[in-house]
Amino acid sequence: MAMALHGHGRRGRLAAALWLVVVATASVASARFVVEKNSIKVLSPHSLRGRHEAAIANYGVPDYGGTLTGVVLYPADAGQANGCKPFGATAFKSRSGRPVVLLVDRGGCYFALKTWHAQQAGAAAVLVADSVEEPLLTMDTPEEETPDMAFLANITAPSALVSKPFGDALRAAASDSGGAEVVVRLDWRESMPNPDARVEYEFWTNSNDECGPRCDEQAAFVAAFRGHAQLLEKAGDALFTPHYITWFCPDEYRGTRQCASQCINRGRYCAPDPEGDLGAGYRGRDVVLENLRQLCVHRVANARNASWAWWDFVADYRVRCSMREKRYSRGCAEEVVASLGLPAELIDKCMGDPDADADNDVLRTEQVVQVGQGDRGDVTILPTLVINNVQYRGKLESTAVLKAICAGFKETTEPRVCMTQDMETDECLHNNGGCWRDDKTNITACKDTYRGRVCECPAVDGVQYEGNGYKECKPVGPGRCAANNGGCWKETRHGKTFSACKGSGSLSGCECPPGFKGDGLTCEGAFNSLSRSPSFHLQSLCGLWALAVGGRRLIILRTAIADVDECSEKVACTCPGCSCKNNWGGYHCSCGGGGNQVYIQAEDTCVGKSAAAMGWMVTALVLSCLAGAGLAGFAFYKYRLRRYMDSEVAAIMSQYMPLESQSSSGENRPLREEAVEAA
Repeated sequence: MAMALHGHGRRGRLAAALWLVVVATASVASARFVVEKNSIKVLSPHSLRGRHEAAIANYGVPDYGGTLTGVVLYPADAGQANGCKPFGATAFKSRSGRPVVLLVDRGGCYFALKTWHAQQAGAAAVLVADSVEEPLLTMDTPEEETPDMAFLANITAPSALVSKPFGDALRAAASDSGGAEVVVRLDWRESMPNPDARVEYEFWTNSNDECGPRCDEQAAFVAAFRGHAQLLEKAGDALFTPHYITWFCPDEYRGTRQCASQCINRGRYCAPDPEGDLGAGYRGRDVVLENLRQLCVHRVANARNASWAWWDFVADYRVRCSMREKRYSRGCAEEVVASLGLPAELIDKCMGDPDADADNDVLRTEQVVQVGQGDRGDVTILPTLVINNVQYRGKLESTAVLKAICAGFKETTEPRVCMTQDMETDECLHNNGGCWRDDKTNITACKDTYRGRVCECPAVDGVQYEGNGYKECKPVGPGRCAANNGGCWKETRHGKTFSACKGSGSLSGCECPPGFKGDGLTCEGAFNSLSRSPSFHLQSLCGLWALAVGGRRLIILRTAIADVDECSEKVACTCPGCSCKNNWGGYHCSCGGGGNQVYIQAEDTCVGKSAAAMGWMVTALVLSCLAGAGLAGFAFYKYRLRRYMDSEVAAIMSQYMPLESQSSSGENRPLREEAVEAA
């Protein structure tokens, strides 16, 4: 049924009765098949430079997320041009030592056999040139896997089919022995969509374990990939959904023995007979029921936030309940369910009544999603792996599939399992990946990803760096001065530290502090000792400091001004009779008058000691008056409070205790008059 699609058959053969094959073939004939592609860029010679498409083969191991640069070689022997005969162990080597990409002609034998012979001869990848001008198609393995095809499991070289015009051009250039090497880059980086930090993938499989090598392949994959899948799901890095293909029985056959044997729900959901014999062994109906059970196991486990239990159930079921050992039954399945602690009653409820003349919600959904959506083609074969809505091409092997899934993560969001040495090469280890790096702090913009490396300014200890990532990254935002002083100038002398990094008042930039000159990366000059005042430092960040006394502006300093010598340029210590001595980080100003004067730095003036003493006396007198007034007010407050409390107490006592005047009037009465009367 797939010959019309691929020319050499499709995987997933399931033994079935002739009538079901006819129905399935009619369904596939109208199916939409999508050819998954990678790109090939010709780097040399210049006359062939350009980008071309190639169809990824459905065997081997495509390097999803990666690239391969190699030299195209073409067999010199015309009898071996199609790759149907072995070439020899070391038949192909490039002059430059680059990997070999072997070009072979289409026809003469299976696609997979061509790739195997090329791989055995040292080729790193294989390109098959189409023999006719037609749309690209997907190369696949033979439908019938005979013992002499055992090499299929050992094919690791990626393969692709190229169009006839492109293949003819490559052949002509590679056959020119005197010409330059034909260098191409095979690029799979965009073959797998990578939109965000979570990969969504589906696995279309089957519970039948008697369908030959394909069933064995599925069983081996589930067992090997289970650990990776469960780690990805538990961490929330991946969303996995299992699927199962079913067919339907046409209305005219629903009353037949074939339909009853291979279908449930009155012919709505069917599977081929495992042995192809309706009178022996297990029935297709048994397969449909077990497929349904496995779907319900996933649904119930997913509702309990333990969707990864599906992998445990399927792996255990294949071991404990195989058809080969005659254990493929509901009873054995229920034993596995119990061993995993899953609620059997919820699974039975999910499965519904298989004999009802009604739709089954679970299997009906499976038939709907089997039809391709968007860029994804219809699912018509088993097994099929769909990653980020793209059908995976290549060998169904644990490491190969994990690489394809890792290629589906947005760059820099890959989980740890994707960044091991076995999965990818850390490109930041060589020359820092060509990215920016601060040698003092060893902060780098190189970020290793599964697809390669990106040069992206980092965020370190809460400080974000900004720049192009290749030549420049500068810290910005609050706290940036704590990261290598924001990349700005900083110097300490004689216990004084000065910095050109603008603090919390600015999110970026370097400016020499007042009194220094330079571009902020280097600064020179004297610095006014007023900077030691917190108010001065705060206002200097805004770029302007003004000090005014009595309405007369005395000093204006701006950041990034020319070198200032406070003494020689008379910007400080300018009072009459003052003596100025400049030093790094400040100056010293003294007054004349034989020590009878003192220098007032805030007003940049000298005053006599007597005047200074008088000032202190006046200040002390004012403070004393204020303190006295405060004490007097407090004493008056206490007096008024006491008078008020006394009056309140007296009022209360008068309500409960008779006054003497009341006693002398002879109006004393006993507390309980009824007691006196009784006496």
